[in-house]
Amino acid sequence: MADGFHLVDDPWLRLPRVAGGPIQEPIQEYPLRTALLEPHEFGDIVVDLPTLRPAVLRQVLLPIVLDALGRPADEREWMSWFSKRQWSPEQRQRINEYLDSHHSFFDLLDPVQPFGQVADLRTAKSETKNAGLIVATAATGNNVPLFASRTEGDAFSLTPAQAALWLLHTQCWDTAAIKTGAVDDPRAKAGKTTGNPTGPLGQLGVMLLAGGTLFETLLLNLPVGAPPTSDDQPQWKRRDPTHLRSVGTPQWQERAPEGLLDLWTWQSRRIRLFPELTDDGLRVTRVLVAAGDRMPHTPEMEPHTMWRLEPTGTRSTGKSKSRGGTPQTRRPLRLQPGKAAWRGLDALLAPERQSREAGAKTSGFATSKLLDQAGAVSDSLGHAYPLRVDLSGIAYGNQSAVIDDMMADAMPLPLAALEEDSDVRAAILEVAEQAEQLATAVNHLSADLRRALGGDPIPWDKGQRPGEFVLHALDPLVRRLLAGMRGVEDLERVEAGQLAWEQLAWRRSWEIADRLLQSVPVGAFVGRSLTQGEGKPERTYRVSLAEASFLKRRAEILHRADADRRHHPDGENS
Repeated sequence: MADGFHLVDDPWLRLPRVAGGPIQEPIQEYPLRTALLEPHEFGDIVVDLPTLRPAVLRQVLLPIVLDALGRPADEREWMSWFSKRQWSPEQRQRINEYLDSHHSFFDLLDPVQPFGQVADLRTAKSETKNAGLIVATAATGNNVPLFASRTEGDAFSLTPAQAALWLLHTQCWDTAAIKTGAVDDPRAKAGKTTGNPTGPLGQLGVMLLAGGTLFETLLLNLPVGAPPTSDDQPQWKRRDPTHLRSVGTPQWQERAPEGLLDLWTWQSRRIRLFPELTDDGLRVTRVLVAAGDRMPHTPEMEPHTMWRLEPTGTRSTGKSKSRGGTPQTRRPLRLQPGKAAWRGLDALLAPERQSREAGAKTSGFATSKLLDQAGAVSDSLGHAYPLRVDLSGIAYGNQSAVIDDMMADAMPLPLAALEEDSDVRAAILEVAEQAEQLATAVNHLSADLRRALGGDPIPWDKGQRPGEFVLHALDPLVRRLLAGMRGVEDLERVEAGQLAWEQLAWRRSWEIADRLLQSVPVGAFVGRSLTQGEGKPERTYRVSLAEASFLKRRAEILHRADADRRHHPDGENS
């Protein structure tokens, strides 16, 4: 097709060259073949929205690598791949041959077999919609982002490169609820389908591991294990209408994935892009998005999420057994809007081999298989290896039919923290807990000051409590500590790092507390006496008592800094 767009040959992936040359090249777009054959020459994929990165990795890059090369059988073989820092000549040849032999599957705008689409998808009245429908940040229907500069009535066109990215994103993250009913979809009624879930990544908090180059990132996100079975195939091999798991027709199924290839290239929607030649060149201006395959629940082989383990009988349908053999449910751990990644370190650092189990009334955690795998090879990688954890997710609203918020965060993670008994692990878990405790202490201070004025504390689920300002102030300090703990193995250095953190946290938490104390009116200094409940003693609330209580609690939380100040009394008094 003269006006086609081929993902293997045409540039569409924005990649920065790895630093080190005399002149740093600007970020350019490269075709799939270049990205996959020379990944050691590039850094992270550059995207406009963080949720695009897992879509590209899972829907295209990782499945091609897995299907072309298989996967390492165990951690030892994985390390032999990784240690070369680039593909071996044989691996490079196999990937190149794979792209050649499957070349016809990757033309985005092919009229007969377009990549990731159903060629003849149509409605009974041949309706199409604005191309903005597949752009998560565009205003379409009920999904109108805050401060959006466009409206649904605006013309919207996408370059083929942009359309390819948003096509992948839609398969992973699309909103739920009603979708257009396609001709030949036997489950469509009155021109629509109902009950559609969100895209599969919308059900979880996505965790990717990132290395120094795209090659390292690809391997860090490739779990070891047996090679794919004959039933486990990527979507581009299941386009034939006669295939049992065909995604080349409007018909769809509700089923579990056959394996990683099926899971990563899951077609949660049937889509068709409509290109046209404009004054600006070839553009996708209209789209059709219909119902696609439905996954009953996230399978346990999912490598890109952490897990919450709950006692049997809870609402999740995924079940597993604890180390003691007790049945427990297993749900993907979703991200919370506004919550920094380091605040979830208890789940992130709960190795699968020693997962924190669910009790009768409490949830447990298990980390992702990939982090567990990274922990198993941490000695070989070296504790100074610059591992980064990227987290992303979407918060949906109104029956998951609209996007309320997008969450994304990245943080450095010392490999030593993945070892259960390491001093670094204990240290960073303690630091995260201390930050939360300081936020709680400031919230208690605020509550006591409000009671001293005759008011009520700020409800935990309404408004913004001052503890959030504490967490915001401590955020760069925690990240600095995480980066600084890379390569640290000596207990004395770990303790020194914790003391430095506590000394900084001591001052930052006081700055927030002092602002609260300075803002109260004179009446709070006199205070009030209140009874908290029937049969309970009366309690007096005034500024001096609230301040003293906070200072005592801060000293208990930051015990190293407190001990150091007592040993060196010439320091600050606050």
